[in-house]
Amino acid sequence: MTSTSGRRAVLGGAAARGLVGGLVGAAAMTGSQRLERAVTGRAPSYVPGRTLLALAGRPIGDQEQPAAATLVMVVATSAALGALRGVWRATGLVFPRADVAQTLTRVIVDQTLENATGVGAPPRTWRTGEGVAEVLHAAVAALATGAVVELLVDPVLESRRGTTSH
Repeated sequence: MTSTSGRRAVLGGAAARGLVGGLVGAAAMTGSQRLERAVTGRAPSYVPGRTLLALAGRPIGDQEQPAAATLVMVVATSAALGALRGVWRATGLVFPRADVAQTLTRVIVDQTLENATGVGAPPRTWRTGEGVAEVLHAAVAALATGAVVELLVDPVLESRRGTTSH
């Protein structure tokens, strides 16, 4: 059994290595978005950047296109989810369940922040195909993050207490 301080060190290291995976995931997500937009003709979204600016207390209009803030928000969210993914891996949540969990978590985090700030539109109001694109790009980020995390983090804290959750 690992001591409490030993567990903290393992989790901290897993989070740090997961953050690296999250940065790879951000690059993959950005690339998939550019490719998808080139194929579909869909306009780029600046909602992540508007969300970041709203979180920082800056009033923002729907027509503003804060490209730098959008990139920062995508990278920061990906890095945070990568750190979480590293912890998940260390504690035994591994591929493919971790990919599904991260994809859903990404969509939920994005939608929560976007709608809590009043910047985003509720998913039920989106045009046809918007939700598919949102989940597709989140899945690309999850798969890329996971590929790195699976290499860098061992599931050393996976419980060996049995086969039930209670």
